[in-house]
Parts: sequence; C-alpha cells; structure tokens
Amino acid sequence: MFARLERLPWPPEIISFNVLASTDGDAVLTYTQCAGEADSRFVAEVTDAEPIEYRLYRGGGRADRPVPGCIVVVSIELDGPDTQRQRRWVDTVFDAMAAETDPHPGGISAHFHLSTDGVRILNYAEWTDEDSHRDALARSGRGTVGIAPEWRAVQEFPGVKSGGFKRYRLLCSAAGSPPMGRTAHG
Repeated sequence: MFARLERLPWPPEIISFNVLASTDGDAVLTYTQCAGEADSRFVAEVTDAEPIEYRLYRGGGRADRPVPGCIVVVSIELDGPDTQRQRRWVDTVFDAMAAETDPHPGGISAHFHLSTDGVRILNYAEWTDEDSHRDALARSGRGTVGIAPEWRAVQEFPGVKSGGFKRYRLLCSAAGSPPMGRTAHG
C-alpha cells in the first residue's frame, strides 16, 4: 500500500499518514496529520469507525526521546460537547504528571488532542515498550500511569462518559516534506 502511496500525487494538506496495529491484533488505527488554516489537525480512524477530527491541544515528553516501541492511544468521551471541559481534563492530567516525583521510566511523551465536536479527547502516548506501560498501570494500583494523589482528580473528573486505552505498534508511516518529497517507513 505504501509503495503505491509514494507514487501518487501527495495532497499538499497532508503532513503525515501513519498506520498502527493494535498489539492484541483486533484493530488498526490510521492517524493522519493535516495542515489547517490556523494549525495542524489530526484525523484518527479505528477499524470500521468513522474518522474523528482532532486538534492538538498540549503535549510534552522526555528530553532524551528514545524510539517508541509502543503507542498507547487513550480515548476519553465526555457526556456532551464542551471545549472548556476538554481542556480542563487535559490540564488536570498535566497537573497529575507534574506531581510525579518518580515518573515511570518507560513513558516517552504524551500528545493530547481535542475533537473538533467538543466531545472527545485523544492522548497519543509514546512508551518504550508494551511491558513498561503495563508496569506503570500495575505500579499505581488504580489504572493510572502515575502514583501521585493528583491522579484521583483525573479519575473523578466530572462529565466523563467513558474512557479507555489500546496499545499499538507502528506498521508504517509516510510524511510529506515539501519540496524534497516524502519518506516512508515500515
């Protein structure tokens, strides 16, 4: 598929196109970064689901960024559209992460995206490997990647309808880099 994609004209609004497979083998995620009028937007599409458009809100990571061996996609759905609540939830997560005195060494980065409909939040988190993510969850004993008391505010945040995560590995990636062309990995 990517060999054919590289031969086709590359739409100027597409910055990158990534295909990820879930580590449990039951889902494929495409993650496309597109240039927008004001900023970049991202479209995520899970197997047999309608694509959802997101905009990057906040992100951060380690200074020494190793190559990720696992991508953890955290999905949160609110009980109704509310862009301010989306932002407050992400800010609450950042407060909890900042409160960690001994963050798990397997975490690399986290990039929080807000759906343009105001209902969903997607965290594209990079981890060194699947086992590190499992270990972080087990270490907390409450399903969070940290142990600081501030994680309780994340878990009890008002208006969260549902939430969960899935682990992925990158199958292939293509990125536009005008005017020189693009690269494909996979």
